[in-house]
Amino acid sequence: MVEALSNIITSFGLSASAGLNAYLPLFIVALIARFTDLLHLNAPFNALTSGWVIAALAVLTVIEVLVDKIPAVDTINDVLQTLVRPAAGAILFAASSNVISDVHPVLALICGILVAGTVHAVKATARPLVTATTAGTANPVVSTIEDITSAVISLLSILVPIVALMLIAVGVWLILRSWSRSRARA
Repeated sequence: MVEALSNIITSFGLSASAGLNAYLPLFIVALIARFTDLLHLNAPFNALTSGWVIAALAVLTVIEVLVDKIPAVDTINDVLQTLVRPAAGAILFAASSNVISDVHPVLALICGILVAGTVHAVKATARPLVTATTAGTANPVVSTIEDITSAVISLLSILVPIVALMLIAVGVWLILRSWSRSRARA
């Protein structure tokens, strides 16, 4: 029971981090599954541990991290990532929840799409505002914070799922609090 709950929390954390950066959480999962015993991926998700897939994810991660730092280009990237990030979230949710035994595959994929898609929607909505209010000067800083958050949540989701869950809950609370304050001012 505890292991199943831990897998579900891990799944939610990984798919949430995919909403910020599609390839970084996939890259982290692939490396951890390939080189440690901390994470076991069932077929067909064990394909992530292939050397070619890991190399491709490394290249895609570098591209996404760099492109996301450039004002205006980051907005174009967010539009392009509208399908990729939810798909990455679905893959991560399904792969980490051991869909073969614990959760129905369709439910896992839907949960991953919804979680990653929601995080992506918030990011894609906020980024143009950051660009407009700072003339793009804050974009590299905000992007770096997003990348670090994605990596930390991914790692914690695998290593200490309950801590990742608490961090996600605090993040949601901060976003809702900020949103309600901005609505109150308007």
